[in-house]
Amino acid sequence: MVTSNPNLGNEQTSLFSDSAPVSIEQQINALRDEIRHHDYQYYVLDAPSVPDSEYDRLFRELQALETHHPDLITSDSPTQRVGGAALKAFDSVTHNTPMLSLNNAFEESELAAFDKRIRDSLGIEEVNYAVEPKFDGLALTLRYEDGVFVQGATRGDGYSGENVTHNLRTIRAIPQKLMTDKPPKLLEVRGEVLILKRDFEKLNRDQESRGEKLFANPRNAAAGSLRQLDPKITASRPLTFFAYGLGAAEGVPVLTTHSSAMDYLESLRLPVCAERLTVKGLQGLLSYYQAIGNKRNALPFDIDGVVYKVNAFNQQNELGFVSRAPRWAIAHKFPAQEALTVVQAIEVQVGRTGAITPVARLTPVFVGGVTVTNATLHNQDEIDRKDVRVGDTVSVRRAGDVIPEVVSVVLEKRPAASIKFNLLASINYACPVCGSHVVRQEDESVARCTGGLFCPAQRKQAILHFASRRAVDIEGLGEKLVDQLVDAGLVHSLADIYSLDLSTLSSLDRMAEKSAQNIIDALNHSKKTTLARFIYGLGIRNVGEATAKDLARYYGNINAVLDADIDSLQQVPDIGPIVAESIEQFFAESHNREVIAKLIAAGIHWQDSAGTSSTSGALAGKTFVLTGTLPTLSRDQAKEMLEAAGAKVSGSVSKKTDYVVAGAEAGSKLTKAEELGVIIIDESALLELLS
Repeated sequence: MVTSNPNLGNEQTSLFSDSAPVSIEQQINALRDEIRHHDYQYYVLDAPSVPDSEYDRLFRELQALETHHPDLITSDSPTQRVGGAALKAFDSVTHNTPMLSLNNAFEESELAAFDKRIRDSLGIEEVNYAVEPKFDGLALTLRYEDGVFVQGATRGDGYSGENVTHNLRTIRAIPQKLMTDKPPKLLEVRGEVLILKRDFEKLNRDQESRGEKLFANPRNAAAGSLRQLDPKITASRPLTFFAYGLGAAEGVPVLTTHSSAMDYLESLRLPVCAERLTVKGLQGLLSYYQAIGNKRNALPFDIDGVVYKVNAFNQQNELGFVSRAPRWAIAHKFPAQEALTVVQAIEVQVGRTGAITPVARLTPVFVGGVTVTNATLHNQDEIDRKDVRVGDTVSVRRAGDVIPEVVSVVLEKRPAASIKFNLLASINYACPVCGSHVVRQEDESVARCTGGLFCPAQRKQAILHFASRRAVDIEGLGEKLVDQLVDAGLVHSLADIYSLDLSTLSSLDRMAEKSAQNIIDALNHSKKTTLARFIYGLGIRNVGEATAKDLARYYGNINAVLDADIDSLQQVPDIGPIVAESIEQFFAESHNREVIAKLIAAGIHWQDSAGTSSTSGALAGKTFVLTGTLPTLSRDQAKEMLEAAGAKVSGSVSKKTDYVVAGAEAGSKLTKAEELGVIIIDESALLELLS
């Protein structure tokens, strides 16, 4: 392991655990190997072996050495992945070995015909096949010379593609240098650039938060990101890579099968798909197709089918090619996941959190193996962006088991009398389930029902939140029990949980008398709480634990909170206009006030205090951040002690942070505190401050 604090001016600095003198070049190479190893662990294996702070330290150390010794910088250094000037255009690259496309099979009969042709041509009874998922990304080739990545290109027309080397250097899953003692003289790696599902979701969330256009799907996002003329834009996108084959090669071990070639690539620490197998005959192909289809939705990446290849290279050579496709391989595609249909109506649904979601009722259409009759339209912004109207012919996509969505409108088929759809106007600004007022805040794309404590659609979520540990803490009142109570019609609103008796609970499935008594005891125990916990338990939009405590400290009693207007609420420390509007809208709903009154009538109580600002206490006005594991205090305990002393506990470090309390295995928050010069203390120092 490389150690820190190199003497940049000394060519014989000791950088290793032993004291043997090493040169600056050796130090740099050791750091590069260490960083490459951690890149492989993180970006390929998804199993990081060091915390981010340690990786960042190594990277900064390498940057510092290269800055002082620019003559030692090489193109394969980890520091050279990001940056560079934007290109005016991509050069063309001719592939040494053509990147041919595959013929497709959609029906079992087509696959059977393929297998028969292979067997007849080879004169054998059963064929060994290499099988693997068919990635839904962008095909490309990587060229390594003496183990160093020198060029990358897109597939293009199969014979020549675009030189995207600069952009590929930004993808950390692609090694700049092959980790082997015997690098091949030449190695062309064929593979696919794509974006993982989880990264695509985050990418679109980030796009939405910046008010920018959302990407339609991971494949389009990956292709567009790779073909950016500015490598810095590519570097900002979460691209990854999987290898699936070889092109030209010199100086590699003897490889007789496709499967052995993939194992060889894996040994070089190139990312390859773990779901690859070898199977025998037609039945093996069909079994693999079914198995991958069953786990398709659980895979971290999108696939649109599977690929079958004759495994033995000598048999591939014997079979040869037809037109622009190999005779020895075929893609078995999954059923289409997009289809055209007509929007018959647009209705709305109310979610567990009060979100009002428009849903398109469709003329039934077969998509992705099922008949689809509904598709989500997400929110008003999405309706406006796609301009979806009743009567439109639309393209519908089904992704996994989630509700299908409308992708786009076929404008050429739009009826002349169609009109734009307005979500709030269509429901007259009232919740279709409970009649409470529906609002949409300026900073949100989703409209919401304000009857959180009363609305039947939100009933289960309201109870679970109210009963949670940080709210009134009703031990044992979990999701399964709440489902039973609501589904059986025993609980109609939040206050009804305190009307439950022993006989009612005992009659439920899997609920013995002792368990029922424990619930009754927990309900009674929860009646004595605090005003802050009670306010938090109400589930007011944008009101978390900290804001609930601020409200309790400032107003001192529930009636003052109920009667507060927006101007008054903004006098509470850390409450701005958006949060103030959420609070006022919640308490302006008569249904919510009725439930609060019933909860108090049922015996919920706390100790009122005189209305005060949050400026009292030994640590009033100070902001703390907790990071790592403290020796004796849990994070919740430390947070409660600090807040009781008037301090504010924040989740992130900034220039406004007064103290960072660091325990074992503190991460990036500690690093940022050091960079900003924030005071860092341990648990013992914290206890001294509190005392």
